This record gives sequence, structure tokens and C-alpha cells, in this order.
Amino acid sequence: MVLVAAERQAGFMDRVVIIGASGGIGSALATLADQRGVDVVRLSRSSVGETLDAGFAQAAAAAGDGLSHVIVATGLLHRGAQQPERDWRQLSEDWMLENFRVNSVLPALAAKHFLPRLRKGERSVFAVLSARVGSISDNRLGGWHSYRASKAAVNQIVRTLSVELKRKNPDAIIVALHPGTVNTGMSEPFQRGVAADRLFSPEQSAGHLWRVIDGLEPSDSGGFLAWDGTPIPS
Repeated sequence: MVLVAAERQAGFMDRVVIIGASGGIGSALATLADQRGVDVVRLSRSSVGETLDAGFAQAAAAAGDGLSHVIVATGLLHRGAQQPERDWRQLSEDWMLENFRVNSVLPALAAKHFLPRLRKGERSVFAVLSARVGSISDNRLGGWHSYRASKAAVNQIVRTLSVELKRKNPDAIIVALHPGTVNTGMSEPFQRGVAADRLFSPEQSAGHLWRVIDGLEPSDSGGFLAWDGTPIPS
């Protein structure tokens, strides 16, 4: 397990960056990392600011080099009266752009600035929370156009970055992870019909995700994995 010990043999404490640490899953991920005795850097969308590129540049510089893990746990599915589209007549330029900004552009810019900060010569992980509905080949229901497309985009971004990361830092791993249906405000309007044993608390979800992250190998880099470690087709 990567985070069992508070310090590595070299004497340096693991440092974990959680982006989206004010959300349900992000907060639970950070709490578990705290309990495992590592140094946790918590970031939220508000702390990064509206100018994502500059905000992440500053945050990454403050976090420093030699990071063991960076997890992007942000996401946008609905906001107020704005719900995911059920019909193409509901498509909106502004809503599509906002979905892509939060679900695709934000993780990409986080990667731009934090991937160079990962450890060199040792295993490290950059993980992005995606969603199963971002799988193109698994889309049989339609709907949720903006959310699906923006999650498919971030899966492709992860895959593309993995090719470059292998050249620049072959011991580092980048993956997209599906956390399952988690009992947070994001999923609350859509929990009807979800089996009780498949509706996870944030704490359960965080535990699942850390187990997957702990078991990742370099061959997993660029992949899209479910909360139980099962590969999801792109």
C-alpha cells in the first residue's frame, strides 16, 4: 500500500494534493489521507480562482516538487434549475461550455502544472475523477449530452497525457476513475433506482478509490477504471 507509512525510506513524507477538497468525495479522500499520516494539500475551485491556468501555476509552485499523489475530484452535473439535458432541444452553448470548463479544461490545466511536480524515479499517481457515462461505447441511453461529452473529453485527455508522461516520467501513472454513485448533492436528484448496496457514502467511495490508486501499476497509466478497479471501455 502506497500510503500506509507516514514516511518513505528516504525520509520524506508523502505529499498528496486533493483538488476539489471542499466537495463530498474530495473531502473524504483528504480525510483518509490525513488518517494515514501524510501531508495533504487541499485545493478547491474557489481557492484556485477563475483564471485556472494562473491559479494552478501558483498552487503547484506552492505545493512543491516530489508529490506522491494528485487527485482531481471536481465535477459539474447540474446547478440550481439547470439539469442535464434529456433532449437535444435543451442544448445550450453556455451550459455546454461550463461543463467542458469544469469537467475537461480544469483537469487538463491541473495536469499541465502538477504533472511536472510528481516524484521522479519513484511511483507517483495523478488521478482524475470521471464518470462511467463518459464511456462512448457504453452509451445506450443517450441524454446528458454536455456531461457525457465533457467526461469523454477528460478520458481522452488522460489517455493523451499518459503517452507524454511515459516519456518524461516513466514511473508516474495517470488514470481516470469512476467513483460509482455517491450520496452527495451532485447525485442526489438521480439516485432513484440505485440499489442500496451501490449507493456509496463519500467515505465508502474514498476508501474504494484509495484501494484502486494503491494498486495501480505503470501499465494502468492512461486507463479508465471503476471504483472496484474494473477497466471501463472508452
